[in-house]
Order: sequence, then structure tokens, then C-alpha cells
Amino acid sequence: MSGSPEPLRIVVVARAAYPLHGLGGLERHVWDLVRHHLGMGHTVTLITREPDPSAFDDADWRELAGDPRFTAQFVPYTTFPLAGRRGTTVIDRSTAYPIFGWRAGRTAERLARSGAVDVVYGLGAAVFGYRRAAAGVPLVFNPQGLEEFGGADETYGGSRLKRLGYEPLRRVVRACAQRADAVIATDRALLPVVERQLGVDAARIHVVPNGIDLDWCDRLAGQEDGRRARERAGIAASDILLLSVGRLQQNKGFHLLAVALAAWRNRPAWRWAIAGNGPYRAEIASACAAAGIADRVHWLGAPDTPALHAWYEAADLFVHPTQYEGSSLVTLEAMAHRRAVLATTAGGLPDKVIPGNTGWLVAPASAAALVEGLESALNQRDAWTMMGTAGRLLAQEQFSWAVVGAQLLDVYARVRVSSPAGSP
Repeated sequence: MSGSPEPLRIVVVARAAYPLHGLGGLERHVWDLVRHHLGMGHTVTLITREPDPSAFDDADWRELAGDPRFTAQFVPYTTFPLAGRRGTTVIDRSTAYPIFGWRAGRTAERLARSGAVDVVYGLGAAVFGYRRAAAGVPLVFNPQGLEEFGGADETYGGSRLKRLGYEPLRRVVRACAQRADAVIATDRALLPVVERQLGVDAARIHVVPNGIDLDWCDRLAGQEDGRRARERAGIAASDILLLSVGRLQQNKGFHLLAVALAAWRNRPAWRWAIAGNGPYRAEIASACAAAGIADRVHWLGAPDTPALHAWYEAADLFVHPTQYEGSSLVTLEAMAHRRAVLATTAGGLPDKVIPGNTGWLVAPASAAALVEGLESALNQRDAWTMMGTAGRLLAQEQFSWAVVGAQLLDVYARVRVSSPAGSP
């Protein structure tokens, strides 16, 4: 990877990062962002919450920490009683998360005021305490999936109580956006959402997708790994294998896919593999039992990274029935492994799943729409390989880190020569 003509000193502020805090979409984005900035010749300081000490033994972390241009600073994240796991409940995200963001943002501000920083890249409420006017260093703000906005929308299965619970976090995220020199929309489909929900003028919004490291995906698993994964699970080579990946919670829509697959209960030679853990597993299992498909479902739990990518290779069709979504890294990973995709129109998915080209799109929160989508996909099974190839090409041309990294550098260059956003 070629270096930038002008190495920058970049501070990345985030609530979580792989491998310190698990393997979610945010965590992977931060890890990839840091690695690729370092690979382009820049210096990076990561400000994030304290990890479990055992995370420091991870080989990926040791490799990152061994780079002399990388440093990390850890900020306490205090979870309140009854708030649940850190970052996974509405209560925690509207209480502990903003407080962490205040501390982390102030940490970034102190670094900026020391003269050792060229740009700050903040994700979500993690940069709440950063005051652009006081620090004198530009802020590029990435609100990520905007779950606190779209996830609370009743269109996507939210509730008034959930919307009320997210109000403090929404205020914090809007404050971060108002202070930023540039605000990132991770997909073109999310541009109107970012502008409307965050109250940011269009001139400060830049579309920069979350990237995918295609070479890394290729190294993790290939066809033979997929064949072995199927064999170990007792899935015949002739079986149609559907794969879904995500946290097991209501808004991922797995229970609706179970209802839709009831139409396939008497159809032979298919299986559904679900990768992920979460609080909604019992409800999904009940939906599978009620649909009469429980014997067709393979619960994979949360496989390690190579094992997960082996399952992408094992699958015939990736199905993402989400009711709400941000950018969807798992869909990009499936496309990286040349899999056709059936997904909903939620969030940024329309930028990736192009009907008739890379897969099929259906309305969110509708089992009936999923039934129609599954039938359309099955009727075009001879096109799955072609669609998978098209998906890989789209990922390479629009979502690879070579493309995304260059787009980010362009945003950094713009904010460094522009006037401050103005709001302290």
C-alpha cells in the first residue's frame, strides 16, 4: 500500500475496537481504519474504553500495538446498575455511553491542544467531549449506524418507549455533529437520514463507506474451508445453505425469516445457518419451532473470525432480513466471498445489494416480503454465481480500503484548509 505524500497525525475516538471489545461492525471498522491509516504511513492514536486484560494477548492486537506509529489510550467506561451490558442496551447507551464520550472527547482535546494532532476522527457519542473551537484541530464525525434514530422508528419495529429511552443519546449525537467540520454518511442511501436527523447542512456531509479488506477476507477462508464447514455440520453438498449473520436481537429480523421459511418446510434439501449470539435467541428458536423448520437450523453461536469466513464460503445464499441497519459489514463480507445476497431495503443496504445484479431487496419488517424474495431467489438460482461475482466486483470498486482510505484522506484535506465548524 503506497504512503500518503504528507503523513498525518490522526486521533481515532471510538467506544469499541476489535480485538479489544469483540467482533461487531463498529469494532471491525475501527480496527480496519487504524490498520489502513498506519499502512498509508500515518501516525494513529486510538482512544477507546478499557478492555479486559486478556484482550492484550490477542495476536491481532499484538501486531497492531507493535507498530511504532500506533498508541492507545484507554478511558473508563462505567456501567450503571440495571443498565445491562456495556453498549448493548438502550439504558446503557443513553447513560454510560455519553459520559464515556465526554471523557474520551476531552482526552482527544488535550492531545489536540498539545500540537501533536492534525485531525480527529470520532465515532458516535464517543467524541462528545471534544470541542473543536477549543482544540483548534478539525473533527471528522462518523455517526455510524444511527440506531438511536432509525432503530427507534416504529417503521422498523421500534416503540415509543424505546424512542423515549434513546432521546438523551440522540441529543448527544446531534451535538457531536454540530461541532464537526465534516460529517460522514456511510452510504448514499443514508444521506437524507444524516441531514434530517442530525440537522447538518449538506455541504458538511461526505459519503465515505465503511471499508472491507478483501485480501484479509481471502486469507481467512477459501472454497475448501467452506466445504469442510459443511461436512462437519452434516450439510450435504447438494443442500441449499442459507446463511445469516448478526447479533440475535429483535431488529435483525431473524424471527421473521423463520416465519417466511415456513413456506419451505416441506421442501427438501435446504438448511439455514445462523451465526451470532444475543438476547433474542429463545424467541428466534420459538419462531423456528412454530414454523416447523427447527430441524433445518444450524446455530453457529459466535464463531471465531476464520470459522465465520469459512461459513461465508460454505453458504449458497446470504440472507439478511434486518428490520433496521446502518452500513452492514456482514453483507460486504458475504459479497467479498462472492455470495449473492437477499436483504431488506433498511439503512445502507441499497448501496450494496443491487436487484438483478448482486441480489434481491425486499421491504423490512415483513415476513410476506421475505417469502416473495426467497421464491424470486430460488427461481433464479442459476444466477447466484454471476451475482456473487458482481458483488465481489462492487465491493472492490466502491468499498475496498484502497478506495475508502483515499476518500477519507480527501475529507481530511478539506477540513484542514476549511474554516472551523463554529460551534464550540
